[in-house]
Amino acid sequence: MTREATLIAGDGIGPEITQATLHVLDALGVQIAWDEEYGGMSAIEKAGTPLPAATLDSIRRTGLALKGPLTTPVGDGYRSVTVALRQEFELYANVRPVKSIVPGGRYQNVDLVIVRENTEGLYVGMDRTFKVGGDPKALAQATSVMTRDGCRRIVRYAFEYAKQHGRKKVTVVHKANILKATSGLFLETARLIAQEYQGQIASDDKIVDNAAMQLVINPAQFDVIVTTNLFGDILSDEASGLVGGLGLAPGANIGETAAIFEAVHGSAPDIAGQGIANPSAQMLAAAMLLDHIGELDAANRLRGALETAIVKDNVRTKDLGGSASTTEFARAVARRL
Repeated sequence: MTREATLIAGDGIGPEITQATLHVLDALGVQIAWDEEYGGMSAIEKAGTPLPAATLDSIRRTGLALKGPLTTPVGDGYRSVTVALRQEFELYANVRPVKSIVPGGRYQNVDLVIVRENTEGLYVGMDRTFKVGGDPKALAQATSVMTRDGCRRIVRYAFEYAKQHGRKKVTVVHKANILKATSGLFLETARLIAQEYQGQIASDDKIVDNAAMQLVINPAQFDVIVTTNLFGDILSDEASGLVGGLGLAPGANIGETAAIFEAVHGSAPDIAGQGIANPSAQMLAAAMLLDHIGELDAANRLRGALETAIVKDNVRTKDLGGSASTTEFARAVARRL
C-alpha cells in the first residue's frame, strides 16, 4: 500500500542528500508517494516566503514529512522555519537517537536516545529588550514557560518510547536546584510519571551540568534521556559529537497529528553542489519515518545497509575520513539493499 508524505528537500546540500535518500528508498522497495514542497531560502525564491501555505497544507493532509536542512534568512521579520513547523503542528517530542557506527573512534558502545520537549521552555520566543536611559537595549529578558500538561506529555512519551523499543532506563535531566519553578515542575512531574512505570522501566535523574559531563565520561550509562527544550538542544548535539558528528544525526519531531523527520545538521552552503555531503543523517531520518508508519523491517534493513556500507565496505564521505561522493555513498547503501 502506497503512503503519501510531504517531501521538503531544503536548502544548500539539502537537495543532494535528499536525492541520495530517495535513491536508497527506491532500492528498498518502499512505496511512498511524495508531495514535493518548499521551505527556507528555496521557498522565498519560488513563493516569496520561507514557509508557504502550500507546504503547511501538504503536511496537514499527509501528516508525515521528510525534511532536509532549511536556511532561515538573516534579518528582522524571519523566524526559524524549523521552529515554526514545530509550533504550527504542535510537534512536542523531538527524538534524537545516537549510536556508534564508525569504528576506531573514542567511543564504541554508544546507543542512546534523547527525547527533548519541543514546544515550551525558553524557545517559546518571549525574548525582548528594554530601554533604560539612553540605551535602547540596556536590559534583555527571556521568559521560560513550562506547563504541567507539557511536562506530563513529554515524559510519558519518553517512557512509552522506552517500552516500545526495548529500552531499560529513562534518565530525567533538569536544573531544579536553581530553576526551582520551571525545572522544578518538570522534575516533580517526571517523578510522578516514573512511578507508573516501576517494575517496567528503571529511572533516575541528573542535573544538566552533571549529565553533560557524564555523557563524555561514560555515555554507555545512558539509555533514554528526557529533558526540556534548551537542555535537549545542547545535549543532543553533544551526544552526536561522541559518534562522529551531525553527519550521522537524524531527528524526529512528533505530534498528535503530524510527524516531521529530518537531518538535524545545517544546510552547509559552503559545500553545496560539490557532491561531497554525507547523506547518512537524512537516510537515518527516513528510517525513523519508516518506523513511525510501521515499516519496521524496512527501517531496520535501511539502517543495516548503511552501517554495512560504512563499516564493512569502507565507503565513507569526507567527514568520516573517506573520499566517497554523496552519490557513491548512496549507491553503496543501495547495493547492500
